[in-house]
Amino acid sequence: MIASLFAATLMTAPLQTTPSVVNDPRVTVSQGVLVGRHVDGIDSFRAIPYAAPPVGAARWRPPTPAQGWTDARDAGQVGAICIQPPSNGDPGVGPLPMSEDCLNLNVWVPSDHTAPLPVMVWIHGGGLNNGSGTAALYDGANLARRDVMVVTLNYRLGRLGFFDHPALAAERAPGEPVANYGLMDVVAALEWVRDNAAAFGGDPENVTVFGESAGGVLVTRLMIAPQARGLFHKAVVQSGLGREQGTPPDQPRLNGDPSMQERGVAFALELGLPAATAADLRAVPAERFLAPAPSFYGGDLIVKDGVFISEDVEAAFAAGREALVPFIIGSNSAEFWWMKPTDVSPYGAIDDAMTPDERAAFLAAYGGEAGYNAHVLSDLVFSEPARHLARLHAANGAPAFLYRFDVVSAAMPEPHAGATHASERQYVFDNLATSPWPTEEMDQRQASAMADYWTRFAATGNPNGGDHPVWPEVGAEGDRLLEFTNDGPVAKAIPFKDRLDLIEAYYGRIR
Repeated sequence: MIASLFAATLMTAPLQTTPSVVNDPRVTVSQGVLVGRHVDGIDSFRAIPYAAPPVGAARWRPPTPAQGWTDARDAGQVGAICIQPPSNGDPGVGPLPMSEDCLNLNVWVPSDHTAPLPVMVWIHGGGLNNGSGTAALYDGANLARRDVMVVTLNYRLGRLGFFDHPALAAERAPGEPVANYGLMDVVAALEWVRDNAAAFGGDPENVTVFGESAGGVLVTRLMIAPQARGLFHKAVVQSGLGREQGTPPDQPRLNGDPSMQERGVAFALELGLPAATAADLRAVPAERFLAPAPSFYGGDLIVKDGVFISEDVEAAFAAGREALVPFIIGSNSAEFWWMKPTDVSPYGAIDDAMTPDERAAFLAAYGGEAGYNAHVLSDLVFSEPARHLARLHAANGAPAFLYRFDVVSAAMPEPHAGATHASERQYVFDNLATSPWPTEEMDQRQASAMADYWTRFAATGNPNGGDHPVWPEVGAEGDRLLEFTNDGPVAKAIPFKDRLDLIEAYYGRIR
């Protein structure tokens, strides 16, 4: 099935075509002239290459600048998404075709604006296996109506974006960045934004990076990567973990699990390449790297490469080595409701080191086994790490704002109470038409509020202002957050403090 899918979809969009409408908006970027589209007061420009295609000998190499063009380039259609398995219905994936030639981005700006505009750069989620910046869910028009410039982007995924092997190491120059190619792509996109935002009316000195799930994981890594320093000035992390540990290229993980190169050797064996050379690996068709699927939380894709990322996020924040920029971080009220700590998975293993006394205390705090099974993984993976990073960031002297998303549409069909993982995305972008389930006027009120907070934060570094409730700053007003509810945003004490305190103590003991 995957092979037939690739046969139909491994294509790339034309590099340049003749625009059909002479009155469409035009901008001149570093590579040449782009011709976009004007719709309902918004100018959009799509499929803009920010780096050269990472194909052939450039597979598993750091990104390099995209080539320019001489004629005006039509930027009216989305480009190819990066190589990935079928989406299973996730609205954050975007349309085919897909290709290794996928390093493109998209821009939205209000047609009539007073420059310079704050810039918001979105980093999609999908477990570093799926997703794209081209999905209708991430259409930036409704955010741009709030006087910001919105950028969405693709980055290399799966083993094409996060991979190493001794044969690749043997050909690298000393000091060349390794394994974290998807993260390198995001940094290259931010460099492109720095160099070209002004052409669209954006302010390269006022850039906010925001991302969800794996995209949030990349945001926290941007905050600790020296190569990204100065490329952004504010950061938003939506359900972006925080306590996860990266895998080094040539050393075991802290828990003794294999290095990136050991994992690469094992995968090459599955391909029938026991003595693989770099040329052998680069000759393997892209679809072969999709199965078996690499494990996001199990160490296959979250990389501590030693150049871009030399320590885990938690350690960097604890030492005050993160970018001290204004910071929003939060999670949803029922993130992983379908997972249990008894599951045989990297997530299910998180609580395996609990002592009998710790487990008894946890069961009491969660009201018994049923409550523990329903909520503890969401708290271990998302809620407590978000509180932890927010506290550390505030203690380091930077503004931090914590949230909890608990908006639940009446038509949401899932058999649980609370907001599931990724369900805040259509609210942040004010794109409820892309919701997987029907929405009502209540949902639109909450989407309007959430998009207002996000864009105000991008403009000023503080989400407050206007008619919405005041969002308390972490540390300045005690342990408080803003909870997004069906009745509107509410500032309150952080819920379930006793549970989160137990988790904090547990992580403190086992790390």
